[in-house]
Amino acid sequence: MRALDLSLYLVLDPELCGGAAKLVETARLAAQYGASVVQLRAPHWKKRQWLETAIELKHVLDPLGVPLIINDQVDIALAVDAGGVHVGQDDLPPQEARRLIGPDKWLGLSVSNGDELAAVPPGLVDYLGIGPLYPTATKSDAAPATGLPAFAELVAATSLPVVAIGGLSLDNCLQPLQAGACGVAVVSAICGQDDPALQAAALRRKISDYLLR
Repeated sequence: MRALDLSLYLVLDPELCGGAAKLVETARLAAQYGASVVQLRAPHWKKRQWLETAIELKHVLDPLGVPLIINDQVDIALAVDAGGVHVGQDDLPPQEARRLIGPDKWLGLSVSNGDELAAVPPGLVDYLGIGPLYPTATKSDAAPATGLPAFAELVAATSLPVVAIGGLSLDNCLQPLQAGACGVAVVSAICGQDDPALQAAALRRKISDYLLR
């Protein structure tokens, strides 16, 4: 299984994007102009909407070589042959998620503190999403913000690749990279923007300039 490029990780929000059709178009533009991976997260959708939109996302992302990650819904990920699954602390346990998806798909896990990090099962997870780094309004059940010092300690305590999430934008996207993260996950920095392509390109340019220096 090839390495997953976490550098600019877009998490799609149906409400911010303005519905399923605009969400798919946002994903296409973001992938075309810099997003390295796209996650579909739609906690309020019914299964049929998940399936139909995931199929459309695969259709636009596959030609661009950008993997689709499905949040929590393992059955949808398997049905559309997505690149992988991301689970949170209240979702399907990573042991069960890995058993279902097999060894050839990526598995990400969200953690927000040292206890959750210490409980990560060895050898099962491909990357960690650590956060929220800063306060965020795009996830109603998000844990308290870690802040940069605690985030850096968590990154230093794991050998797994880490993508930072929570309150990240063009203005502060380099801070978690400087703290040791492999990438930055954004939601509102692209979803719901007047020009998602422009925002994705600006983020990609800033992140790449830092990582390649």
